[in-house]
Amino acid sequence: MAQNNSVDQLIKQMEDWFSKLPALPNNWRDVIVTITPWLALIFGIIGVLGSLAAVGILTFLAPFMILGGGVGVASGGIIGALLALVASVLLVMAFPGTRDRKMSGWRLLFFSEVVSIISSVVAFSAGGVVGALVGFYILFQIKSHYK
Repeated sequence: MAQNNSVDQLIKQMEDWFSKLPALPNNWRDVIVTITPWLALIFGIIGVLGSLAAVGILTFLAPFMILGGGVGVASGGIIGALLALVASVLLVMAFPGTRDRKMSGWRLLFFSEVVSIISSVVAFSAGGVVGALVGFYILFQIKSHYK
């Protein structure tokens, strides 16, 4: 129960931050809410397939990277690919909830975005962090559509 409260506190804090930004027009929000389940499903499936391929390739190449002194590259790449896999699985899991406009679906999208930003930090990807911040902005713009 304590974990749920800390997650709820994090969501509330982030919602306070993002609520200070300009709001999207209502018709844009409606369109985003309508297409979100399908985007989550499509990008989730693509992400799962891509992440599994990346994990396989990086695992296969890891011994060769070690021989070349690239230990950090191999481990960081595998960790990043595993985090991307987790984020993608969460997107796929969010499909039914977002389709039915349930808060449980929105929360899965939120957790997917959290894992994505962690993955971007691990990979030292500034573009990934900016993308995740845009994703959080959109998520908090449509949050009121989910019950």
